[in-house]
Order: sequence, then structure tokens, then C-alpha cells
Amino acid sequence: MGHSSDSTALFLLLSFLLLSGTSYLDRVTLGFCNADPNVGCMDIERKALLKLREGLTDPSDRLSSWVGVDCCKWRGIGCNKTTGRVDSLNLRNPYVDVSESDDGTLHALGGEINPSLLVLKDLVDLDLSMNNFGGLELPSFIGSLEKITYLNLSGASFGGVIPANLGNLSKLLHLDLSNNAVESDLRWLSSPSSLQFLNLGGANLTKAAPYWLPTVNMLPSLLELHLPGCGLSILPPALPHINFTSLLLLDLSANGFNSTLSPWLFNLTELVNLDLSRNSLNGELPETLGSLTHLKNLDLSENSDIGGQLSRNLGMLCNLQSLELSINKVTGEITEFIDSLSICPNSSLERLDLGYNSLTGNLPNSLGLLKKLRYLTLWSNSFQGSIPESIGNLTSLEEFYLARNKLGGVIPESFGQLSSLVAVDLSENTWEGVVTEAHFLKLRSLKDVSIQKASPNISLIFNISSNWIPPFKLRFLNLRSCQLGPKFPAWLRNQTELVTVVLNNAKIADTIPDWFWQLDLLLDELDVAYNYQLGGKVPNSLRFSYPATVDLSSNLFEGPLPLWSRNVTSLDLRDNLFSGPIPSNIGDVMPSLSDLDISRNGLSGSIPLSLGNLSLLTTMVLSNNYLSGEIPHFWNNLPFLYIVDMSNNSLSGTIPISMDSLDSLLYLILSSNNLSGKLPSLRNCTGMKSLDLGENKFFGNIPAWIGESMLSLLILRLSSNSFTGSIPSQLCGLSNLHILDLSHNNLSGHIPRCVGNLSGLKTSVFSDKDTSYLYQGKLKVVAKGRVQDFDPTLYLVNSLDLSNNNLSGEMPRELTSLIKLWTLNLSMNHLTGVMPSRIGSMESIETLDLSLNQLSGSSPQSMVSLTFLNHLNLSYNNLSGTIPTGNQFNSLVDPSIYEGNAALCGYPLRDCQVNGGTPQGPSEGGEDTGFKMWGFIISMVIGFVMGFWGVCGSLIISKSWRKKYFHFTDKMIVACIRKYQRAPEI
Repeated sequence: MGHSSDSTALFLLLSFLLLSGTSYLDRVTLGFCNADPNVGCMDIERKALLKLREGLTDPSDRLSSWVGVDCCKWRGIGCNKTTGRVDSLNLRNPYVDVSESDDGTLHALGGEINPSLLVLKDLVDLDLSMNNFGGLELPSFIGSLEKITYLNLSGASFGGVIPANLGNLSKLLHLDLSNNAVESDLRWLSSPSSLQFLNLGGANLTKAAPYWLPTVNMLPSLLELHLPGCGLSILPPALPHINFTSLLLLDLSANGFNSTLSPWLFNLTELVNLDLSRNSLNGELPETLGSLTHLKNLDLSENSDIGGQLSRNLGMLCNLQSLELSINKVTGEITEFIDSLSICPNSSLERLDLGYNSLTGNLPNSLGLLKKLRYLTLWSNSFQGSIPESIGNLTSLEEFYLARNKLGGVIPESFGQLSSLVAVDLSENTWEGVVTEAHFLKLRSLKDVSIQKASPNISLIFNISSNWIPPFKLRFLNLRSCQLGPKFPAWLRNQTELVTVVLNNAKIADTIPDWFWQLDLLLDELDVAYNYQLGGKVPNSLRFSYPATVDLSSNLFEGPLPLWSRNVTSLDLRDNLFSGPIPSNIGDVMPSLSDLDISRNGLSGSIPLSLGNLSLLTTMVLSNNYLSGEIPHFWNNLPFLYIVDMSNNSLSGTIPISMDSLDSLLYLILSSNNLSGKLPSLRNCTGMKSLDLGENKFFGNIPAWIGESMLSLLILRLSSNSFTGSIPSQLCGLSNLHILDLSHNNLSGHIPRCVGNLSGLKTSVFSDKDTSYLYQGKLKVVAKGRVQDFDPTLYLVNSLDLSNNNLSGEMPRELTSLIKLWTLNLSMNHLTGVMPSRIGSMESIETLDLSLNQLSGSSPQSMVSLTFLNHLNLSYNNLSGTIPTGNQFNSLVDPSIYEGNAALCGYPLRDCQVNGGTPQGPSEGGEDTGFKMWGFIISMVIGFVMGFWGVCGSLIISKSWRKKYFHFTDKMIVACIRKYQRAPEI
């Protein structure tokens, strides 16, 4: 009975459920039957979308699916599943940053945005980001889309003023207008109080700078605030009441803040990400940073003036994943900070960037306890000591940068345990010892290695077996001033993915093996320069990507000049043994060349005309070869050329007139050739810094346009030619000139008094940061009595050389104002008069040569003030009086520097007392002096008696001697008269 009643109840329950379900299904069916079962969206919305499409440009046909009646199936359209109304429109360009060869611009929508969007009453999400609307103003009607919660118009090239009616979007949660050329005063911002995400990055908010913080503070729901690069400029020091206490992310980077870190920042205790980078913040790192315990990412980099030390409190931020403090003035050691971080129960730090600061001390052993560290950047500090052995524990480390510190010692073998390491840069330190296979034992992921020094001194030696097979495949290898030789490193045999190869100054004394050339690498840089003993022939089969640099300089490579890919932009083959002609088609095969240096080889023949096809060429250095023939006339096609050096060849003919078209030319060096003729006008080369035409056969007057047009000239060298006429006074206007050499010509007239206007010889032309002197060529300068070659230090030389001409007149007293002059050479002229009395004010003079002139008078006593003087030549003049004594003159002991001056006396010449001059030193006593005087008188009397009676007495006594003597004198007189009569008239 009970069982029957239970069954009945169960039956009734199932029946009820079945009837209920049928009723529900009927309702659902009826509901959908009210609309067309084949249409997913409303017809009015479909037409609105088609009208929107009509106003858009779609170069890649992204909207090709916008056909048919069901717009809910169209690409980028989302519909509500219940109502069928469009609630989402996502037309973001999906191709941005997807392809390396395409930045997405080919797929960007453009055109205009039709107000038909307003028909989409239920639109919640609108995304038009990463398209290109070409500066179109943000449509103001968007502010009428009342239901919208997500609006993303970032990176779409909108412009104009942000519409104030965006403040009407009361339901808006996410607003991203970043990376557009828009501006705003932000007065509309307080209305959308539900806003959780705001990104106006790159917008011009300068009008809102005084009040931006109180405005943003009225958004109580805000979780993320992105305002980078908005020109806010003012970081308020205080905020009385913080309203956005839930803020998780704050990005105020690149706003030009010039203040200390404001205290209210450290009351945002929920912050996870704080970015204040690329401002001008200053002051010390505050201890209160340690109160932001939820912080995962802190970026204060590139502020330049944030100082102080890394405190232990900062190290207590155990949730920290990324800390970036590069390019600041943080000082002190990092030991306490790292020690504090390392004792966190589970340290999360993955990125630590402290580069470009003033940190000191050793790298602590506790560094090895930060086992999640992936990126460690400590370059450009003053760390000392060596790499700690514990570094091998950082098995997650991918990038390790220690370049430009004061580290040294031995690189520990535990370095080879960094199994995740991809890139390492240990450059510009003083590593010592030996690197072996153990240092690379587990570096299976290694791609980039850089260990280089600007100094040529080598202290790090690679001692690796020729049989060793590396566990990695490198892409970037930069080893400079490390010893890999004497054999070419055989372990490169399996490095088939190399893109950059630098083995500079590696003491390799070998021939590059064939297997290296056969690796079929596609290189962007090949640099094996300064090995000096590395040689062999270089094949033409090398492949290069664009742009590529090749430097084989200072080696023993031989054979014909190699020709490579059109992708090579810089080619340096100087100081080798290449021979034969420059290939006639070099400019056609390598048309992308911007820098060409093939100097100091054995190249012969003429300069090929195809060099004129190198329209991108900036430097052409062909010096120190055996090139002959005339300089070609192809200069009109080389608009960017700023260095031309063809010195020390056998070129002949004249300078082409077309060189005047090189208005970018800074250095023209044609010395030591057989060039001739008058100088053509180079008036358009107004930026010229060095003009060296010495050791040629040029003639005529020195052109005045040199001083009128080349006002930036640093070096003017016209020596050893056949120039005539006077020195043009216009040269005195070259205020930057620090080397003037007009020696060994036929110049006449006076030295211009305006020579004192050469202010480059009065003050230092170059500052420590100036790089304009980096190339001035190699120049012969007469200094310290001999010809010296100056190359890398040429910018330090201050010289004025007018020697071996026919100059006359007096030495201008204005010369003495050239207080930075090192070398003054006026020898072998016809200068007269006295030396300027203030010559001692030329305090920097090291070499002074006034020999072979007709100077008279005494040497000014002020010359004693020339304390740097180490070479002096006053010989063969008409100087008189006493040689100055004291200071440098005590070391100028060679009498030849004064010879040919009959009336000159004093040390190291004869004692001036002999001619009644002033005694050179005090007498030892009156008694001794009297004795010497009597001895001198007695000697004179005896000498007179013996001399007179020895000659005259003999003639008086012997008649035959008298006849012979007078007969001899008569014959001598007659001979002299006849010789004089035959002499030609002048």
C-alpha cells in the first residue's frame, strides 16, 4: 500500500515536470517565432553598420564578411544572445606587431566614422584601436552611446580636442584614448565616476597641469591610471585626501616633473605598478618606498637626478618583480639591499636594472640567492672586485650586463652554470686570467657575447681546445682586446647562425681558414681589425644583410681588393697588403657604401669613375697607395661626402672645379702628390675644417676666399708648394685655426699684424665633449726640430709655421698674444728688427725656431718665462748681448742653437766678460781677480813683442826676405783686382 502511494506520487511529480517543460519550450519557441528565424540582428542595425562601412577605407578588405542579412556573423560584430541586438563592435587592427615585415599600416582602416553608430542603442563595447584615421577629430557623438562601458580608440591617429560629452558616459568602465594627437583640459573627467581604467597616454594635457591630480582624485573606482607623456609638468607635493585608494597601477612617465617624489604616492598602499620614469625627478630615494608592500613593478629610470642609496627597506619589498633605476645618481653599495631581498621567503625579483648610476663596492654573494632573476643590468657604474662565485646559482638568468665598471680579476667557472643565459656583456672592465670550455659548459641558450675594451692592452686569454664543440649557437660575438690567437679559433666551426663577428685585436697570427668562409653566414658586421698578423686572401663570396659593416684593417690580407654585396655600407680595408687596381666597377657592385677606407695598401692605377656612383658616400680615404692619374670629375654626385683623403699617392693634374659642389665637405687632404696649377675656388665648402694641400706643385697667390668662406677651418696646410705673393690678411679671420703651415713656399712681404686675431691659438678650440676633431687625418708637423707625424692627437697640436719663405719686416708684437701656441717656426726668412719684448707671454711654447733671419738686438729677458720650451733655435741672426739664464735656459746647452750671432755671449757660449760684458758669476775674491788681471797684461806684452819682432824684425834684418814678401803682396793685390773686374754686374 505504501509502495503504491509512493509510485503514484512519483508519477504525478514527473507529469508536472514534463508539463512545465513543455510550457517553457512553447514560450521559447513562440518568442523566437515573433522574429525571422533566419536573421540574427535587427534590420535597422544592419543598415547602420553598412552605412558605417561606406564611410571607411579598407585597403586590405578586412570587412569583406559584411554581407548577408545576419550582421551578427560579420567580422568584429557581437550581438546579445537574447535580444539579437548589436552590443559589441571590435574593429581593432589585429595585424599590428604580428609580422616583422609589416607594421600593420597596410591593414589599417581609415576614412570617417558615420553617426549611424548611434542606432546601436545597446552598444557596450567599441574598439577602433590601431587604425589610421589621419588626424580625424574624435567624433563627439560617441558621448551619446549611453550604455557603453568599454571604449578603446588608442593608436588610431585621431586628433583634435577630446569631446567634453564623453563625461556623459556614466556607465563607462574602460577608456583608452592613448597614442593619438589629441588634447584636453580634463574638466569633463569627474563625471564618469564608475571609471576603472583610464589611459590618455600621449595626449596634450598641459592645460590641466595645475589641477590634474584633484580631477583624477574624483574617480573613486579607478584601478589603473595611464598618463605617460602628457606634458603635466607639475607633480603636486601634497594631496589632502586620497579618493582613489584602490589604485593598482599608476603610470606618470615622461611628463617633465621636476621635483622630489611626493609623499602622497606612498599612501597608495594597494599599488602594484608604479612608473615615474623619464622625468626630471630629484632628491634621494625615500625610505617610505618600503611601505608599498604590494608593489611588483617600480620604474624610476631615466630621471638623471634621483640619488641616495638603495636602503634595506627597499629590499623588503618581497613581491617586487621588476626594479628599474637606471640613468640616475644612486650611490653607495648594493650589499644591504641585495641581502635584504635575498632573505624574502620566496623572492619574486625577475628584473633588476641599476645601470648608469654611481654605485660602488663589490657585487655581493647574496646575489646568487635571487634565483628567479632573469634580467640583471648593472652596466656603467663603478663596481669593483670580481663576479661572485654564487652567480652560477642564477639558472633563470637570461640577460647579464656588467659593461663599463671597474670590475676585474678572474671570471669564475661557475659562470658556465647559467643555463638560461641568452645575452652577456662584460665589456670595458679589466678581466684577467684564462677563459676555458668550463666557462661555457651549460650555456645552451647563449646567443650574444660581448667582451671588449677600448684599450689595446690584453689581459684576458681564451684557452679553448681546437676540438671543443660549443653547446650554443651564437648570433652576436664581440671580442675586442682579448687574446684568442695565435690560431684562428676553431670552435667557431659550428657557429652557423652568426650575424655579427668581431675578433678585433685578438692576437691572431694565422690565415683565416677556408671553413670559416664556407659557413655561408649572412653577416651585418665582420671586424677582424688590428690583429696585425692575420692574413690570406679574402673571397668575394661573403654574404651580408643591410646595412653591413666590414673592417679588416691593420692586417696582412693580400691579393686584389675584394668586392661584396650591395648591402655593405661601411668598408675599411686600410693598412693591409691589397694590391692591383681599385676595381673599376666598385661603385656599381657596392652602391650602398657610405664609408670607404682603403688607405695604406699597395693599390695602383687610377681612381675609377664608378666611385662617383656612390651617392650615399660620406668618407673616401684612398691615401698612402700608388694611385696615379688625375682626380676624376665626379664630385657633383656625392652630396653627403665630408672626408676626402687622397694624400701620399702620385696623383697629377689639377683639383677639379666640381669639388666646389661638395658643400658638406669638412676634410680635404691631398698632400704629397704631384698636383699642380692654381687653386680652384672652393667657396661653397663653407664647413671645411681641414685643408691640407702640402707637398705638391701648386702655384700662384694663396686665395683670399680661404679666409672669407672657410670660417670653421681648424687646419690649413699649404707647405712645400710654389705659392707666391703675400700672406692674405683674410686668413686672420679664421678664429678656430690651430695649425697654420705655409712653410717652404716663395711668399714675400710682411707677416700680417692681424695674426694676433687667430683666437684658436689663444684659447682651447675643443671641449672635452667635442667630437669635431675625431678625424683630421695624419699630418706632418715640424716640432722640436724635426718632422713628426700626428694622427690621433692632431687636435692637440697648436702650430704656426711660416719658415723657408721670403718674408721680411719685423716680427709682429701681436704674435705674443698667441698664448696657446706650441710651435712657432719663422726660420729661413729675411725678418729684421728685434724680438718682441713680451715674447715670454707665449707660455705654451715648446718649439721656437727663429734661425736664419736677420734679427738683431738682445734676447728679451722675458723668454725665461717660457717654462715649456724644449727646442730653441736662434742661430744665424745678428743677435747680441747676453743669453737669458734660468728655468728652461739652463737645459738648452747646445751651442749650435746660438751660433752665427757674433755678438751674442753667455752660457753656453763664451763668457760675456771677455768683451767687457757683465760677468756671468760672482768673483771668488779681489786678490784672485787682481792676480788674473796682471797675468793677462804680462801675457799681452810678451805676445806683442814676440809677434812684432818675429815678423817685422825678420824683414828689417834680411833684405832678400823683404823683396820676396813685398813681391808676394803685389801679386795678391793684382789678382784680387782682376777677379773683381771679371765679376758680373748684379
